[in-house]
Amino acid sequence: MMTPFPPPTPKEILARLEIFLICAGSLLLVVFLPLLNISGTIDNYTLNLWGKYLCYGILAISVDLLWGYTGLLSLGQALFFSLGGYMMGMYLMRMIGSLGQYKKPMPDFLVFLGWTELPTFWKPFDSFLFAAIMIVLLPSIIALVFGYLAFRSRIKGVYFSILTQALTYAAALMFFRNDMLMGGNNGFTDFKFILGQNLREPATQRGLYIATAVLTVGAFLICRWLTKTKFGLVQRAIRDSETRVLFSGYAAANYKLFVFVLCAVLAALGGALYVPQVGIINPSEMWPDKSLEAVVWCAVGGRGTLVGPIIGAVSVNALKSWATTEYPDLWLILLGGLFILVVLFLPKGIVGIPGMIAGAFKRAPKEEAPAEPAAAEPIVKTEAEA
Repeated sequence: MMTPFPPPTPKEILARLEIFLICAGSLLLVVFLPLLNISGTIDNYTLNLWGKYLCYGILAISVDLLWGYTGLLSLGQALFFSLGGYMMGMYLMRMIGSLGQYKKPMPDFLVFLGWTELPTFWKPFDSFLFAAIMIVLLPSIIALVFGYLAFRSRIKGVYFSILTQALTYAAALMFFRNDMLMGGNNGFTDFKFILGQNLREPATQRGLYIATAVLTVGAFLICRWLTKTKFGLVQRAIRDSETRVLFSGYAAANYKLFVFVLCAVLAALGGALYVPQVGIINPSEMWPDKSLEAVVWCAVGGRGTLVGPIIGAVSVNALKSWATTEYPDLWLILLGGLFILVVLFLPKGIVGIPGMIAGAFKRAPKEEAPAEPAAAEPIVKTEAEA
């Protein structure tokens, strides 16, 4: 006689439900949205907008892996996001060729500045492969050098946040200068081709969206796997008590440095896909307020959950698209109010709402069943009463 399988435990049920939701969400983003665009159910503008939101979602994942899992509140992730965008932008500017306003084989802003020959450091960006390498390499080197100096000096907490904010602010000021030869205040725009394809064609934009969706799902799965390994356990231990980790014999600085560099690369990849879909990159993307917005996305979606930051990035930016159209003067007030509301009443963000509701039901007092009437005691007559 075969032994029946034991029923799944609540933990197993939740794990299966999580896997199902991840697969369903991945199919929705990677397969169904492009198919709906091909069939005409959703227009090209909507699909392009979703591509922009998912690029922000990748940035939010990088912030959450640092802040939610390692306890490092970095206010400089927008720098790496912008650096990836600038590396891609340099390649896209080279693809314009002689189709610019001045009809010269170099970017228009260089002609405007009086350059008659392309600067040497611009020339390798004729190659997409070189641009792709630089998208990963440049943010990695900056993150490695900065992180090594910061973590070896035991800088953490609010001091780390201030330093990362100062780093991105200094970089923004540098890129605003015309002598950086990176477009100055206007940055890069008027892109026309990528890999030989017209950027304005719906098929090209659809391909960029699919690449962004695949990268979003891949970044989520890689970070999810990483946080469930022994490395992830040490990572959360550093978040909760770095001193105990040091006493246990682990090199906390090395763990933090690896995560910092990994998050810089993730942010840069998101920025590289952001630029061809939005059509512009300038130093304003480096301002510290952009990094602060990413922190708000994590808080709204759910810090320390990976999927929460994606939900937060999409929902907050969708709200921003609506609010800046209907109430442009009130958007920053709405954003600040939303952050305060989440901190006070939704500490676990949007993804924590089901758990809060379930906890409320568990804590609700149950109605007590009405007490049954006591059985009548038999009357025993005494001899006198008889």
